[in-house]
Amino acid sequence: MAAAQGRLSDGADGMDEPTEPKERTDSAAGARQQDPVPPPFRTAVEALRSARLRPQVEVEPTRPPQRLAPHAYALEATVVDGDQDLADGRLVLLHDPAGHDAWRGTFRLVTLVRAELEPEMAADPLLPEVCWSWLTGALQGRKLAFGEPSGTVTRASSHYFGGLSARPAASQIEIRASWTPREGLGGVPDTAAHLAAWCDLLAQVGGLPPAGPGDASVVTLPQRRGPRSR
Repeated sequence: MAAAQGRLSDGADGMDEPTEPKERTDSAAGARQQDPVPPPFRTAVEALRSARLRPQVEVEPTRPPQRLAPHAYALEATVVDGDQDLADGRLVLLHDPAGHDAWRGTFRLVTLVRAELEPEMAADPLLPEVCWSWLTGALQGRKLAFGEPSGTVTRASSHYFGGLSARPAASQIEIRASWTPREGLGGVPDTAAHLAAWCDLLAQVGGLPPAGPGDASVVTLPQRRGPRSR
């Protein structure tokens, strides 16, 4: 696949650095309180921060969405090969301690992945099905338990005219998806393994060869500030 069209904007989808716990007002007592960060969510985020990742995938925290769940943490990633950005994406970890009927769990992972396509690949009628299989295959390849997957695969083409007519036509693939990571001990899913699987997907979309779970070239995500509820 060709290089991605730049990196995801810091302000896209209302995301930026994780925020402090949101204050709320107790209507009965009128007292102002802060929503605490639940221990399972804190543990899940710490696992994301300590995950070992492929060196070609550059990952950094970004601001999570504000209204999807009581607690959220987001990462932004770019697949880099030399001076080329091959693919980029965003992964959001959501947590609702009360559970969510649609999730069938208390955690949910939401992602956006995108990359430019070579013309011959863009013309493949089976491309959306193939890209979706890359997502599920990445999770299954890491032997991860997950449920309730849903999403879309969008293929878009741009043709240039007038003053831009010298530019060649361009095509892009975009995967938007979400799934429920099954919870393990202490009600915490293996978020580090899910992040590694997501990086496998990013690398595959970007056209890099696969790297096994035990690949010696992986690196550790630098330590950052801890999780915050919204």
